[in-house]
Amino acid sequence: MELTFASYNIHKAVGLDRRRDPERIITVLRELDADIIALQEVDRRFGQRASVLPRALLDDTPWREIPVAKRPRSLGWHGNALLVRRSYGIIGGEALDLPTLEPRGAAMGEVKVDGRAIRILGTHLDISGLRRSDQVNAMRAYCADGGRKPTVILGDFNQWGRLTGAMRHFGLGWQVITPGASYPSRRPIARLDRIVATPEWDYVDSGVHHSSLAVQASDHLPVWARLKLPKK
Repeated sequence: MELTFASYNIHKAVGLDRRRDPERIITVLRELDADIIALQEVDRRFGQRASVLPRALLDDTPWREIPVAKRPRSLGWHGNALLVRRSYGIIGGEALDLPTLEPRGAAMGEVKVDGRAIRILGTHLDISGLRRSDQVNAMRAYCADGGRKPTVILGDFNQWGRLTGAMRHFGLGWQVITPGASYPSRRPIARLDRIVATPEWDYVDSGVHHSSLAVQASDHLPVWARLKLPKK
């Protein structure tokens, strides 16, 4: 079973032209055509935390959301949302709180693909760096408590070093995939967006989606990784 995972900080759908354009984000997602997508900054930060991607737009795509929202107008939790292909069975979703000095969390989902259950976490870690290590350890502890299963964590880790800082807390039991520089989108130099997988997955390929539309749609470029789950 080979799947393409993608992570995309959509900057509340506000592009470099300072226009909020959710349809542009959807078009970039179609360009990506990933099987499982983690989005960051998908909800407004204040008020009712309404999603910047209307559900009516999602209804016309190959993906559906994993339900994690605690507010009726939100799509995710602290801006983190998970999308999966409509043909996949959704086992469940959960909003996870992470140790924080500012509002941070993770969206967790479990899906069944070709009879195999897999776990996905989408997250956006602390920008200050003061609690990123605690946040990584909290996600690892959650995965351990939830039982062993093939897991992929995707998101904007806000960490510059590939295996330094918070990333070193994943340890030898995880594969840290850094597809490439994805921020800022116009002239990317920082590798903030990562995909981390448990040892059950075989790495196939990864990259940064660098289309002309993606450069304009957000201040981050999407990243992706293709992973294979061997037969039992």
